[in-house]
Amino acid sequence: MLDNLSSAFKKGFDKIAGAVFIDSKTIEQVVKDLQRALIQADVNVHLVKEIGDKIKEAAKDEKIKGIERKEHLTKILHDELLNLLGGEKHELKIEKGKQTKIMLLGLYGAGKTTTTSKLATYYTKRGFKTAMISLDVYRPAAAKQLEQLGQQNKIQVFTDEKEKDPKKIYDKFQPQLKDYDLIIIDTAGRHNLDKDLVDEIKDLTNLINPDYKFLTLQADIGQTAKSQAEEFEQAVNINGIIITRMDSTAKAGGALTAANETNAPVYFIGTGEKMNDLETFNPKSFISRMLGLGDLEGLLEKVESAVDPNKQKDLKEKLEQGNLNLRDFQEQLQQMGNVGSFSKMMDMIPGLGKNKDKIPEEMLGNQEEKMKKWQHAINSMTEEEINNPEILEKQTSRLSRIAKGSGTTTTDIRQLLKQYKMIKELTQNSELTNLDTTQGLSQKQMMKIAKKFGKKMKF
Repeated sequence: MLDNLSSAFKKGFDKIAGAVFIDSKTIEQVVKDLQRALIQADVNVHLVKEIGDKIKEAAKDEKIKGIERKEHLTKILHDELLNLLGGEKHELKIEKGKQTKIMLLGLYGAGKTTTTSKLATYYTKRGFKTAMISLDVYRPAAAKQLEQLGQQNKIQVFTDEKEKDPKKIYDKFQPQLKDYDLIIIDTAGRHNLDKDLVDEIKDLTNLINPDYKFLTLQADIGQTAKSQAEEFEQAVNINGIIITRMDSTAKAGGALTAANETNAPVYFIGTGEKMNDLETFNPKSFISRMLGLGDLEGLLEKVESAVDPNKQKDLKEKLEQGNLNLRDFQEQLQQMGNVGSFSKMMDMIPGLGKNKDKIPEEMLGNQEEKMKKWQHAINSMTEEEINNPEILEKQTSRLSRIAKGSGTTTTDIRQLLKQYKMIKELTQNSELTNLDTTQGLSQKQMMKIAKKFGKKMKF
């Protein structure tokens, strides 16, 4: 995600931090590198020049009381990038028991239907009673697609594939919609914003009276995003933007900066194909991630989206009783997979993002592959083996059978058993079970646990 821009800003900050003197030559080189990266990220050329001029002008001021010139220039770079991405984080005002309606707009191919389901999944995971309704009567597969996504994620969907008037579809389901905290409305698109589409959106707006009208833009359209955002803003007064496909392009700068220029802030970004790959857009956290400083808020948000709270409650009870089995371990592997790839998670963990480039990509991929193999192996076990993994170590002939049935090796299964034993031992450790969770782990406790388990935690 914007790797070139991220790399350029990291180098810029490092160059400033490492310079003995901040002279005009250093500033010129830093600005030049940043401008090149911004253009490669598809940011508007005029905007790039404006940013460069601002940095150069601000950097001339050497007489700022109490601040070193390096600190001053670093802050200028940070602030310009923050302004470029929209400044502050914008959040939806949604309350349980008080209905909120979100209507998604956009042209063909922007990902409205998938985003509708991602948004519904996001808020369902946070305890909101959510429903989706399909008002796209032109694309034959739209209603069916939303229905399937709803079934997969256990979210109520209202559709009528026979009706060709979107207003009649909404009227038909209005009585049932009253029971939900949040209604997310998927609307039709066109190849361009023509008069018919504008009229339809205006008619639906008058009927539905949505609290939010979000334009869905795909990141890979680059600078075209600006004209799209401006046209929708002028025609139907959008409240904000959701950018999709952020993971699949290095040119997302065009879409991100276009949103800022049209006074329609970015609320969410889509970062992958899974239902949990939707994040609230926080410019400060985004910059922190780009600079390799991590984004713990974003990571916790992804975990909250991926983890099933009911299953976590059951797991907690099993841990307290010391009844963890391989099926529970498998559940944790699946939920880790839902959070995202190791590469994505490393970007969000402070300290690791900067060092990600030093870790071979195949090493991260190997770990993800290993976790998949472990799940296949568990699926090839009997209930007796899942509930009592110890018998696999006593009766090693079982390992060959499991390996053959799961397409793994006996070495894979032994590694699985080793990790399972380590996790079980860790959860039964008195340092954790007797811990006052309101106080957290002391440094002494952390060192003791790390010494005991650190050597075992090999991937």
